[in-house]
Amino acid sequence: MQKAAEKSKSPEAAGGEVADLVEEGAEIEFQPIDKLEELGINRGDIKKCKDAGYHTAESMLMNTFKCLSEIKGLSEAKLLKILDAARKVCPSGHGFMTGKEFDVQRERMIVRLSTGSTSVDTLLGGGIESKSITEIFGESKAGKTQLCHTMAVTAQIHDKSPGKVAYIDTEGTFRPDRIKKIASRFDVDGDTVLSNIVYARCSTYESQMSILEPLAAMMAEDQFRLVILDSITGCFRTDFTGRGELSERQQKLNIHLAKLRKLSEEFNVAVLLTNHVMSDPSGGAMFISDPKKPVGGHVIAHASTVRLSVRKGKQEQRVIKIIKAPHLAEGEESFVIQDGGVGDYSD
Repeated sequence: MQKAAEKSKSPEAAGGEVADLVEEGAEIEFQPIDKLEELGINRGDIKKCKDAGYHTAESMLMNTFKCLSEIKGLSEAKLLKILDAARKVCPSGHGFMTGKEFDVQRERMIVRLSTGSTSVDTLLGGGIESKSITEIFGESKAGKTQLCHTMAVTAQIHDKSPGKVAYIDTEGTFRPDRIKKIASRFDVDGDTVLSNIVYARCSTYESQMSILEPLAAMMAEDQFRLVILDSITGCFRTDFTGRGELSERQQKLNIHLAKLRKLSEEFNVAVLLTNHVMSDPSGGAMFISDPKKPVGGHVIAHASTVRLSVRKGKQEQRVIKIIKAPHLAEGEESFVIQDGGVGDYSD
């Protein structure tokens, strides 16, 4: 963990001009589906795949044959031929490899994005990782949206692999003026930073789910580094009410999270979700020091790679705690919210 933290420079050290978002000689992180034409796939069939929302060879391999069968105009024989070509252009990750080979591949590909606080970055082993879903939950005013705004800037000034940011706002809390203030902290132009953020306001769960298809199309054309969804459960809680609709809500939420996970792996982006908390309605809540729990139940708990809780401490202090992470031990760290976004806390 310490080695990973050392690799990530402090966010201030990465300041200056916003770097070219697609560096020359950068490693190819996905294979455009157009590349299948070199292996004999008809250009018209490739267009049909794109029209259905499949823009990379990886996306074809990440979905079931049942889903792919819904692509209009493609027979079973054509689909099998396309899948065979997709396996040829991206053999890595779609078969067995040694643990050592996976370790080398993972270290080469994974990008760790700064939270704005070096102490929190150290706690997280270098920052928020790409190819994974990180969920942060907590009460209102705990600092979740402030963290989102800060990372919308830091993702663009990563010292080795910067990229654009997709910001999906379900609660109307995105503020361009806040982005500009945070950008000034890192000595970068606020308007340039805003130009590299693609923003979408979603008011229903349907719009929230459907926005991922055009986002995938944009990611196939430009290098993105971070997807922010603030919040993941806001629309679902509003559009599905009562226990009678709980099962349907959880099914839709599970589908949405599965698409987000595939998006993170397909394009090597970090996905940052914020989540609400609710009082625990179970009878045992009276025996728990903090009876609040994140919304979404086991569906979000299993879908998130890393789960973080955040709460208010004394005065301006905020405390972030690792609840779940496959590569980290449990622990917590403090941070503050300043004019320039999330920063280090000092007594």
